[in-house]
Amino acid sequence: MAHNLFQGVNPMTKNELISQISNDTGFSRPNVQKILESVINTVVLNLKKELRMPIFGLGVFEVVKRAKRKGRNPRTGESLTVKAHNAVRFKASKHLKEAVNSISKLKDNEAPRRSGKAKTAETPNQPKAKDPAGPNK
Repeated sequence: MAHNLFQGVNPMTKNELISQISNDTGFSRPNVQKILESVINTVVLNLKKELRMPIFGLGVFEVVKRAKRKGRNPRTGESLTVKAHNAVRFKASKHLKEAVNSISKLKDNEAPRRSGKAKTAETPNQPKAKDPAGPNK
């Protein structure tokens, strides 16, 4: 029986993943660990070669080039230049998106939260509602 990876909010550790795969497949933990490390190493080696790494049912890993840009130190407000660098992009497959979106069948108030603070109707990322009377009342 497959384990439901979407239950709870705590991330699964590598050892927990190895245990789960071992339980699901009946393979020994050392063999599962070798297989998992081989998969991870294969993904990393292909990304180092800047090759796309599609994994059916999961998604696509790929390297994207980030251009040099201006940034700001959030603590001091000081301007700085962020160097050009490579980053890893992951694009989820249709299958993974559908599986994750099927979780939305839970009521909003039953959905697990990572922090103790509830989101309010007005957040810093959302613009405030405009007053229909305008600025001059």
